[in-house]
Amino acid sequence: MTPAMPNRHLTPVPLGAQWRESARRALVTETEGMQQLIAALEGPLGDALAQSVETIRKARGRVVMTGMGKSGHIARKIAATLASTGTPASFVHPAEASHGDLGMITPDDVVVMISNSGESPELRDILTYAKRFAVPLVAITSVPDSTLGKEADTVLPLPRAREACPNGLAPTTSTLLQLALGDALAIALLEDKGFSAHDFRKFHPGGKLGAQLKHVRDIMHAKEELPLGPESMTMSDVLIVMTRRSYGCFGVVGADGALVGIVTDGDLRRNMAPDLVNRTAGAVMTRAPKTIGPDALASEALEQLNSLKITSLFVIDGEKKPVGLVHIHDLLRIGLV
Repeated sequence: MTPAMPNRHLTPVPLGAQWRESARRALVTETEGMQQLIAALEGPLGDALAQSVETIRKARGRVVMTGMGKSGHIARKIAATLASTGTPASFVHPAEASHGDLGMITPDDVVVMISNSGESPELRDILTYAKRFAVPLVAITSVPDSTLGKEADTVLPLPRAREACPNGLAPTTSTLLQLALGDALAIALLEDKGFSAHDFRKFHPGGKLGAQLKHVRDIMHAKEELPLGPESMTMSDVLIVMTRRSYGCFGVVGADGALVGIVTDGDLRRNMAPDLVNRTAGAVMTRAPKTIGPDALASEALEQLNSLKITSLFVIDGEKKPVGLVHIHDLLRIGLV
């Protein structure tokens, strides 16, 4: 039997169209939930957030985050965000709390408990402990009149947003709102403390983020390594110094030691002539070179090098005297590029 030929006149369904539509609906639903959360800040949620910030500010201990299931995963992430932005925090698992980890919570702490329904039975022991020892309790829940909501000192009421799950069962939109509200709390505390990028670096010394937060003074080549000389130096000597240092540049300093110019590989090409070696550095140099300060971040040095399309920057002090040099290879070495 001859197999039927496919109908070439049918409009083909784009590959993955159904999945893309599912993803789009999920994102639209969660976006609507975020819009509800933002609007809620103009009401009781905003007042409760301000009260929570004040409670945490006054606490002598840590923020103890807790939650069960998906809310627990969110609580753990919020604890990490708080700790990395200057607010000491930790996560206590409700099940482990019932078997000794309640000892991790002290009267000096603030407990932030997350439960969408506010009725998770696993949270009961921490809730009872907090009430017994007068530990301030902040609740993040969608049901303010739940058991958790009634027992908490402060309730951060989440809007009852529709879950992205088509069955309305899997925590999706609700956990997104929990996470977003936790981030909002962390940022409010960060700004209240005046927590800067320099402070941030203390808790992020590793990886690319740590590299971005290093200062130029931490990676620059010291003054004794610098290719420097006066304007009167002949180019024959300049070339020797440039070759020996291997930075692709030469800094020209005035009588007071301030940087007045730079000779680069590009300057050599532009001035290529039979008498080049007999000319002076002052006659070949580019005046007013681009520089950077020692207290600038390594990420700022990278931005300058990229935008100017150059490979090195002299580092100068307040009197414009060269104190170091940072090369693109230095940024590669620390993993910034």
